[in-house]
Amino acid sequence: MFTKTIAAILALPFVAQLASANTCTRTYTAQAGDICDSISAANNVSTYQLAVVNMGIIDEACDNLVVGMSYCLGWQGQDCTTTYVVKANDDCDIISTAAGINTTILYENNPQIDEYCSNIYIGEVLCTATTVQVPPCPDGTTPATSIPPTATPANPDDGLPWCDE
Repeated sequence: MFTKTIAAILALPFVAQLASANTCTRTYTAQAGDICDSISAANNVSTYQLAVVNMGIIDEACDNLVVGMSYCLGWQGQDCTTTYVVKANDDCDIISTAAGINTTILYENNPQIDEYCSNIYIGEVLCTATTVQVPPCPDGTTPATSIPPTATPANPDDGLPWCDE
């Protein structure tokens, strides 16, 4: 009995840490016409972060938002509020320069971006904080690394001018 009590007491800080690791720090109530990128842009939350903190609630296509439902925007200690909305002809070098960060930090805060930065799209919201602030994906993977079918690639030629020929 004594051993079980000691084990429970020793485990308490770890259980408390796990419970607080996913404490939502801010929320948004969905409105008619919302899409994940519009919610992200209006609330300074990356598209990736919105997907991760609502994994299992918002589907990969983000077509199941419910008007009037409250969605989490960030978790305590893992809430990036410095963002950049991708524009036409953007690439990771342009975005990181504009944000004053290096590409390593850009990739760490946006793990859905592929190694060639060829899967960013116009309207996608990226975290551009100077330190790593986004939560890891709960199941150890990254959500949606492909461009949504309705989105327009930011740089369809991947920055290679000879692809236009």
